[in-house]
Amino acid sequence: MMEDRMDDQTRIELEAAAFRRLRQHLMEDRPDVQNIDLMNLAGFCRNCLSRWYQEAANERGIDMSKDEGREIFYGMPYDDWKAGNQTEAGPDKQAAFEKAFKENVTDKS
Repeated sequence: MMEDRMDDQTRIELEAAAFRRLRQHLMEDRPDVQNIDLMNLAGFCRNCLSRWYQEAANERGIDMSKDEGREIFYGMPYDDWKAGNQTEAGPDKQAAFEKAFKENVTDKS
């Protein structure tokens, strides 16, 4: 297996590069894709990625709030992103989001 032939630092660098490319794709290449559509289709969105970033920082003893994690991921305050990119979601999308959020984000324990 290819991963077995590389050292941990190289693997970490490749994973980080893939994350940065995913972020670029969502933030620069496809800002038109709405978070609600991502959540409804894939079970995660930009906010999930920013939360996972924040959680990873917190696990390593770095004090980072949800808003700070979002600002790092979005490259700006989240409210600025929403104002420039988020559109109004209809009732069908909102209902699907509630289901997707419950299934993928809400603590199931």
